[in-house]
Amino acid sequence: MSPAAYLDRHAADLTGLLHRLISLPTVNPPGENYDAITALLTRELQASGLKSRRYTISKAALRRHLPADQHGFPRFNVLGKLASPGAKKTIHFNAHYDVVPVSGRWRHGSPFSGRVEGGWIYGRGSSDMKGSIASCLLALRALRATGVKPSMNVEVSFTADEETDSFLGTGWLVENAPIRPDYAIVMEGGERDTVCCGHNGVVWLEVTVHGRAAHGSLPERGINALEKMSALVLLLSEYQRTLSRRTFRTPEGKVMFPTINLGGTFSSGDGGKINTVPALARFSIDRRVIAIEDVVSAEKELRAFLTTAARRIPNCRITIEKISENHPCYHAPTHPFFGAMARSVTQVRREPTAFNVSTGFNDMHFFAHHLKIPTLGYGPGGQNEHAIDERARVKDLVNCAKIYAELLTTFTG
Repeated sequence: MSPAAYLDRHAADLTGLLHRLISLPTVNPPGENYDAITALLTRELQASGLKSRRYTISKAALRRHLPADQHGFPRFNVLGKLASPGAKKTIHFNAHYDVVPVSGRWRHGSPFSGRVEGGWIYGRGSSDMKGSIASCLLALRALRATGVKPSMNVEVSFTADEETDSFLGTGWLVENAPIRPDYAIVMEGGERDTVCCGHNGVVWLEVTVHGRAAHGSLPERGINALEKMSALVLLLSEYQRTLSRRTFRTPEGKVMFPTINLGGTFSSGDGGKINTVPALARFSIDRRVIAIEDVVSAEKELRAFLTTAARRIPNCRITIEKISENHPCYHAPTHPFFGAMARSVTQVRREPTAFNVSTGFNDMHFFAHHLKIPTLGYGPGGQNEHAIDERARVKDLVNCAKIYAELLTTFTG
């Protein structure tokens, strides 16, 4: 039996495993159930024939990188290895197991139901990105069950905290774990008939506008931080127009430009009351950094604009704090690794394959920049990532497992 035929016959095993993964709410922040899911993933890798180890991140590292209210939530990364006789090259598969928080009313009640209905499996993480984990594990299981040896040595990592900053996840892995990959696949970014060859980066800032409190009946005695913040936000439309003229054309012909999203979080200071002039106002800026930019220059430019804009507004005093950053990544898909992946996708899906650049960020840049190896993104994808009724199509999950198995048996490096 071929690995593809095995996967067709064992689609229920794939959805069963994904159900188990979804039912563990690995919500980040704060980082719940990391212990339970990484213990499960370590066992699954071992059952697929890989020598596997779970790495515990030190308490000192938790204190350095996490807010105080998260120090009680341990972080773990899982690494599995499979040596293939005679293979000279190593391919690395990577996925994160954490998921974003949930809200709202879901189709099947619990956001962690893992319910299969109408050819879809529902639940937080089904698409982003526990579906990729299940597809990878079933591909490895299919190769072992059918006695087909991979053409390369295989490394698989399941890592923490991608939904925040990856410092204790993939960032920790590439700096500390005993990995030696020649190629890497981060199992998201591309899906269906697209293979990801890059992604945007991001700079997250929080801007605090400082005013002066006063009684609401005597507003002239205060400095209204909300009014100053509103004026500053309006001036940022000028910055967005500047960014829109800075373009990058992807291999599939899509034109991308930097963006800013304002106020994903915003708040007033302590002591706010309806009859008080607000003395403080905060808002966030999500600045997407395209492939032809770098985060250092993007942050410097944005800070300079904010500082200059504040000076144009009377009595507007601001402070700026960086929350996080993530680097952009792009590799022109000319290396044979990209061609091999495109052929595997076409072989399974029976349709032409294109190369895309993701507007969101993922962990590709850790392998591409830190390890300087050809890196691509591909996974089963889905719908409603980070939203209500997140779901993945069962057929795409199975096809993705077939694609991983096809690549593992045809690409030699």
